[in-house]
Amino acid sequence: MQAVITTIPGDGIGPDVVAEGVRVLQAVAERFGHTFEIRSALLGGAAIDATGTALPEETLRLCRESDAVLLGAVGGPKWDNPEAKVRPEQGLLGIRKALGLFANLRPVKLHPRLVATSPLRPERLEGVDMLVVRELTGGIYFGEKGRDRDADGQESAYDACTYTTGEIERVVRAAATLARGRRGKLTSVDKANVLETSRLWRSVTTRVMREEFPDVQIEHVLVDACAMYLISRPASFDVIVTENMFGDILTDEASMLAGSMGMLPSASLGATTDHRPPTTEAGVSANQSSVVGRPSSMRIGLYEPIHGSAPDIAGRGIANPLATILSVALLLRLSLGLEAEANAVEAAVNAAVDAGYITGDIAAPGEQTYTTSEVGAAVAERVRAG
Repeated sequence: MQAVITTIPGDGIGPDVVAEGVRVLQAVAERFGHTFEIRSALLGGAAIDATGTALPEETLRLCRESDAVLLGAVGGPKWDNPEAKVRPEQGLLGIRKALGLFANLRPVKLHPRLVATSPLRPERLEGVDMLVVRELTGGIYFGEKGRDRDADGQESAYDACTYTTGEIERVVRAAATLARGRRGKLTSVDKANVLETSRLWRSVTTRVMREEFPDVQIEHVLVDACAMYLISRPASFDVIVTENMFGDILTDEASMLAGSMGMLPSASLGATTDHRPPTTEAGVSANQSSVVGRPSSMRIGLYEPIHGSAPDIAGRGIANPLATILSVALLLRLSLGLEAEANAVEAAVNAAVDAGYITGDIAAPGEQTYTTSEVGAAVAERVRAG
């Protein structure tokens, strides 16, 4: 296979971890005989410094001409002024919207060796294997916002949360398709007892599931209850689908089930388009043995670790690259249709962790740790070895 992959290192530890993702991609290419053309583009703070905008047109062009995008992280104290007209996060939201990436997939599965790194008791973690599907281009993050001041000088601010039937339908269909390829259970999270958008969310979800996915079990859970259940009974979840802000918050909470945010990958996917001539096999179906199946209607993908830019440790060689490397596995599976290659990367990560190649964020007290590049090299070596 020949494929074009655009990397966006971004800010903070982004360049550190993306370099290890590229290292693993190169190992995959060598072992399986593929040709990956790796390009680099700017986003976030680095783009602001270089071009004055958080999302340059050149970056969008490169992404649209690619088969997949691998992103590090954006943001940092240098650009962290809430009053600034141009902020790194605008680039992240902008690229999701511009590429039509409406479904964000975040798998949460704990490696047995890392049980001690989670703040939860081991018995609570037994059997945890969930996938959170977060709607990514609607809701309060993209709604109308502004500030007003009344005659007495009182200032007010507003952020509108808006969803359409179509936005809800497409992400619920994606999540239900994934649930059908896993354990057959979908949990829809909303705040329907208070919010009108959540009442629409629940009614649309109920209809879609009844008419199109009668074989998938559906439950509706309020977001505050879900936050509690993620701690009290996390193994009860299979696939969770929810709106943008709820998904953002809940997945950060769920990351603690895996011991560290440095272990969780993500995939942001859109619908099939003709943005590039097809380079992958058409009609690949969901694989029930995978952490994430591949819905045949979803192709465009942006892949990134769920963690932030962690500028305080940037360039120090201590950032955990495994979330980025596991994002590479999702990239291979979901955008390129390379299931065996994705499995090889995930197996290599497990083998490296089993062998003790870990960074400090997932190490027990006194346990030996390795640098970012040493962990990346250990995974790449195991990919090549098979």
